[in-house]
Amino acid sequence: QVPLVESGGGLVQAGGSLRLSCAASGNIFKINIMGWYRQTPGNQRDLVAAMTSGGSTNYADSVKGRFTISRDNARNTVYLQMNSLKPEDTAVYYCNLHIVGSDYWGQGTQVTVSS
Repeated sequence: QVPLVESGGGLVQAGGSLRLSCAASGNIFKINIMGWYRQTPGNQRDLVAAMTSGGSTNYADSVKGRFTISRDNARNTVYLQMNSLKPEDTAVYYCNLHIVGSDYWGQGTQVTVSS
């Protein structure tokens, strides 16, 4: 089991910004995907953004142009810069590490956007 520790959630007003961070500890296989998912009560966990170790990215349509994912491969860390936040972005955000055959998850961090 690979520990993933995430931080950066909080309460912000609509239009504000937050930056989430997630760091994986231990020896991580260099070829992987790190990303962010979010989940609201009673709903499935949906992809927000993901980035491969090679630099390819994928974003949910709902966050394109507002959120930016980035990585520091040397430090096994992934970030999510969230700008122009909307109330519908309110959710628990989970960091994900995908390596061939395995998925690892962070503990979740609450993002609440007030109107």
